[in-house]
Amino acid sequence: MYFIANWKMFGGLNTLNSLHNVEKFLKKFKKNKFTKIIYCPPYTLIRPMSKKLQKSRIKVGAQNCHEAEIPGAFTGSVNPSMLKNVGARYVIIGHSENRRDGEDDKLINRKIKTSLKMGLKVIFCIGETLKEKRKKITKKILIKQIKNGLRNIKTKKNIIIAYEPVWAIGTGLIPKIKDLFLTIAFIKKRMKNVKILYGGSVNPKNIQQLKIIDNIDGFLVGGASQDYKKFIDIIKKTYN
Repeated sequence: MYFIANWKMFGGLNTLNSLHNVEKFLKKFKKNKFTKIIYCPPYTLIRPMSKKLQKSRIKVGAQNCHEAEIPGAFTGSVNPSMLKNVGARYVIIGHSENRRDGEDDKLINRKIKTSLKMGLKVIFCIGETLKEKRKKITKKILIKQIKNGLRNIKTKKNIIIAYEPVWAIGTGLIPKIKDLFLTIAFIKKRMKNVKILYGGSVNPKNIQQLKIIDNIDGFLVGGASQDYKKFIDIIKKTYN
């Protein structure tokens, strides 16, 4: 099971102290060997976080990247090789908050290709909006995002898919259990041997419902991951 912490625009050097508690928990956790934990902090914390976790099983990722393979005149941007150089091993690409800001499938595809080429593992986000859900075109949207986002990418072994309904992110809402099971099954049928995670308002309360869905391979956790107690609670409740 994957538990990916997307810290979004959160955290300073002082917040890294909480990682000690997560490490301590993981060492004692009976399901340790079945559990993969990945922290994706802001760019500013990737280096200090990776140094702090260098002897840990916890890995570090980034929340996005630029698509360029080599350095260039892209003010404020960071490319995959720069991320890897400071300790990132994963990168989130295609998050709905970035899609909302103008990232389309074509750009996402270029970012995924560059990230894989530079040796990063990709957490590829897909999901429908509330309007698309009401129109009952969720499957059509997901197929389009997968097809265009992974165009001309032959091997999928370093790709994880995170299904995040846009309408669920930050709202406290989650899909109906049956609907989510069927959606995950739909994605898995088209993406064989690829881990499929769920993301969107995952918290210690609704994890009791979400863990019932036995075809989910883990969770991409946003706001709740910023509090180590809540994040640990989510992990424990997933198994118990």
